[in-house]
Amino acid sequence: MTEDMIVLAKKFIENNKTKVDSTYRLNYHLMGEYGWVNDPNGFIYFNGLYHLFYQHYPYEPIWGPMHWGHAVSSDLIKWEYMPLALAPDKVYDKDGCFSGSAIEKDNMMYLFYTGHVYNSDKKDDYKQTQCIAYSIDGINFSKYINNPVIGAEKIPQKSSKNDFRDPKIFVRGTNYYMVLGSNDGEGNGQALLYKSKDLINWDFVNILAKSDGNIGMGWECPDLFSIKDMDVLIVSPQYMKSQGYNYKNLHSTIYAVGKFYDESGELKFDEYHPIDYGFDFYAPQTTFDDKGRRLIVAWMDMWESEMPTQRLGHNWAGAMTLPREIVMKDNKLYFRPVEEIKKYRKNEFEIKNLELIEEITIDTKGDCYELDILIDAQEAKSFGIKVRASEKEETILEYNKENKLFKFNRDKSGIGPKGERATEAELIDNRLKLQIFVDKSSVEVFINDGEKVMTGRIYPSKESNLIKLFSKGRCRISYLYKWDIL
Repeated sequence: MTEDMIVLAKKFIENNKTKVDSTYRLNYHLMGEYGWVNDPNGFIYFNGLYHLFYQHYPYEPIWGPMHWGHAVSSDLIKWEYMPLALAPDKVYDKDGCFSGSAIEKDNMMYLFYTGHVYNSDKKDDYKQTQCIAYSIDGINFSKYINNPVIGAEKIPQKSSKNDFRDPKIFVRGTNYYMVLGSNDGEGNGQALLYKSKDLINWDFVNILAKSDGNIGMGWECPDLFSIKDMDVLIVSPQYMKSQGYNYKNLHSTIYAVGKFYDESGELKFDEYHPIDYGFDFYAPQTTFDDKGRRLIVAWMDMWESEMPTQRLGHNWAGAMTLPREIVMKDNKLYFRPVEEIKKYRKNEFEIKNLELIEEITIDTKGDCYELDILIDAQEAKSFGIKVRASEKEETILEYNKENKLFKFNRDKSGIGPKGERATEAELIDNRLKLQIFVDKSSVEVFINDGEKVMTGRIYPSKESNLIKLFSKGRCRISYLYKWDIL
């Protein structure tokens, strides 16, 4: 039956993908061929290729019964679509194959996912269990005959009996561990930890970590890994209340650096930080590749935020961020664009040592490009850059020296959602370094070599392709490089 549903979805996509409107389609980010996508799943380097699965409803550009889409890449930039990996066709997953992860064992790929089943017509009456599918070639998957491998009977006390999802698998010593997103049933998110010797038989260990009352009502898509002898927990808290300039979106994503104690099954940490300070970044997943890098990719949209491609009938919605490398510096994480993007740079444009006291339009334009900029603040009160600009539209990226805030404003970015996000950023030797990636309907800003990142979707008109620099007071553009990304 799985094959039938996957074949049916494949035929539908093949017969309808020419109906996708390309106006806001991205050039160097992964999307679905047709329909809806959200969380990245099963991010893994396997048999010489990067595999990225994703939550997918192939029939419409709206959230529906979740399938797993699948794409592969040799360089994390250009992706090739594979057949769908999972479809909701079993009793234990009939209403959705929810998010999960991948792991290699004995030269085979194993997918772990959450089976979602509604108990009645009520939206909040459902159960979730953890399931396995496996593959020799990493393309064609079979579901384990004795699924689910973790059922409701293994949910601990003081934990929700409904919200029990998004398994991420990792190895420590001779044990496999699974971390799951949950809540305590009283409005506090938490992550559960399970242990196995064989990937089949799992025992509950402990509540790995939980909210202190300020980190969201539920935790989704947890991830636990090590960098430089430190352990890092990533979770996506739902309905997290804002703290100063941070956590302004409906849902958020945080990381915490601490120490994982495998005997007790607990992670001890003192503080946590946002991963992205913009509008559209959720449910990230990491993997470790053959180059020794810890990589991360996320859904580049946000729940309950307007998606113009839906209402315009473009027949697609949702995209992934540019994959980023995670680097630890002084026990804090930096997020940097993967090096592979450099080989897609074309048509270099350069400015050096430009004195700036007002707004200018520079002599290059586009809608798919990278900017690398170093700005000496000098006496300027504020300065910045406007991308996807025209007489009526602009996306403003501005640094205010007085309050040390970097702002991403999309109030005039076109037909999509509006608003502004801000984050504190220190100048280094009175200079600000920016790396900006624009791709039709997305903007990703890496501040000071990835110390902070801001991501947002924008929907300007095709004519809005100018790039403008501005300053209130004198500053110097030490250098600006622009490359089209083709």
